Formats: sequence, structure tokens, C-alpha cells
Amino acid sequence: MHTRATMRRIGAALVGLLAAAAVSAVAGCANGESHAAGASGPLRVGYQRYGSESLVKARNAGGDAAWSLFESGPALTEALKAGAIDIGETGEAPPVFAAAAKADFKVIATSAPVPRGEAVLVHDSSGFTSFADLKGRTIALNKGSNVHWLLVRLLAANHLSLSDVNIKYLKPAEGRAAFDNGQVDAWIIWDPYFALAEQPGVKVLVDATGLAGNREYILASPEALRTKPDKIRQFLVTLRQTTDWGIANPDERARVLAPELKIDESVAKRSLDRSAKALTPVTPDIAAELQDIADGFTGLKLIPGKVDMKGRIDDRYTAVLR
Repeated sequence: MHTRATMRRIGAALVGLLAAAAVSAVAGCANGESHAAGASGPLRVGYQRYGSESLVKARNAGGDAAWSLFESGPALTEALKAGAIDIGETGEAPPVFAAAAKADFKVIATSAPVPRGEAVLVHDSSGFTSFADLKGRTIALNKGSNVHWLLVRLLAANHLSLSDVNIKYLKPAEGRAAFDNGQVDAWIIWDPYFALAEQPGVKVLVDATGLAGNREYILASPEALRTKPDKIRQFLVTLRQTTDWGIANPDERARVLAPELKIDESVAKRSLDRSAKALTPVTPDIAAELQDIADGFTGLKLIPGKVDMKGRIDDRYTAVLR
């Protein structure tokens, strides 16, 4: 059983990780805005503390890319909409919410499914054995992130509606604090925050297996695609090669990436072993998958009206992703 001091250290590590993300996002965007948006400027990359882009940064493989760190996908897509970054990586829900907010972007790459990389966490002492047990209970999650779609799928699978549960929209640090303090009954979260929260007394109620793909998506601004197509191509080549290297060398990947994630190597390895997947091209099937997600959010009135995700697909880089 963890002592209070141990839990405080874990909480401090998470808060520090997220505080660094916030500071780096502000600083990174400021730096990004100072660079010329044209072909002569560096590629401005938005990343999170998960996924293939963070490994490229940790290995210093991104050339002259200008990096901006974000706490979540919705924060990253806001920067993309504002023109502060050229390219970035998110989960499956942020592109839908960004499209609904009239952000201009294209989806240029994706990943294999990562269903075990997000989950519903509860305390062992709760007695909950299935998601259906959460009817009438309070669930924390980050609005507009991948876990939002997992919530929608879980509700449908358990014949529940949004009105059957009490949702608290909390950023990861806020969600962790509320979960640890018993202010919410369950927390839906993604790696590496998921792996950080896997402590004695906490159990995985259900993950996204059979419910949601939880793919990564690479988004790019139309302006960057027009003015920096070769830089984007080279970045995607590096991204694919680095991801493949990490999959082939999981122990070394965890050793390299743990300092970038600001977590213990063992936690990084557990997170990466289930969440790091190969990059793949965008295809008509991927377009249909994203459109289904968008239509699901529209049907629940979680976004204002129908959005066309199929029209956001840009497959010009298919050859370098195969």
C-alpha cells in the first residue's frame, strides 16, 4: 500500500509534467509565431507527452523543427487554428471538435489502433465491476479528447445516455486530483497519464478494446502543406522511421523517452508497450471512421451541427507511410 508521502510524490510528478506542458506550449507558440510561416522557416511541430512525435523530439531527430508542447489534443488544435503551429499529433476526437470550431486543417497520417491506451479507472474499494455500475455516478474526463469518444461508445454499449451519468470535464491534472481525492467515481484517461495512475488500489474497469480505435492522427495546416510540403514529407519519413525503431527496440525506447515524458522508465515502458503503434496512411476507411465519430458527436449534440471529416483527408503522403 502506498504511503501518503508516496502518493504526494506521484501527484507532484504529474502536476510537474503538466505544468511543463503548459509553459512549453506558451513558449513554443511564441517561438513559432516569431518564425516565418513560409518555406524558409522551420516546420513548427505541436506535440504532446505521448505518441510518435515525442520520441522524435527525445532522440533529437527532428532537424530544425520548432517544437511546442501541449497538455492535450484540444489545446494543440487551438494552436493549429490560430496559425501558431504547422503540424501536430492528436487522438481521434480533437480533429472532430476542431472541425466543428471551423479550424482549417487536413488529416495527413494516422496510426494503427491503440485501444488499450485509454481506459476507465476506478478504485478497488468502489465495488464497480462494469461500466453499467457507473449509472448515476460522476465521471471525469478531458472534453474533446480521445476519451470523450470512448465515453460515447461506452454509454451506447451499456444502453445508457448522457443524462444517466454526471460528467465533469477536467484536464488531466485536475482529473487525477479529483480521482485521488474521491471527488469523482471514475476517471477516463489516456497514456501516459493512465500508466501514471495505475497504482495499488486503482483498477482498470474497461479499456477501449472493441469500442474505439483510439488512433493517433497527424494534422497539418493547408498553409504549411502549400509552403512546406517537402519539410512535412521529410518529417513524416523521420516520424515513421523513428516509430518503427521504437517498436523494434522497446527497452531502449523507454529509456530514451522517459526523461522527455518526465516519468519513471518502468511507467514509460508500460505505457509505450500498449500505446505505441506504427504510422499508417489515411485511406477511405480511415475517413469513414472519422466521419462516424463526428456523426456520433453530432447525434448527441456535443458539437454544433454536422461536420465533413471525409473532406479533411489528404493522402498525398501515402507513399512515405507504407
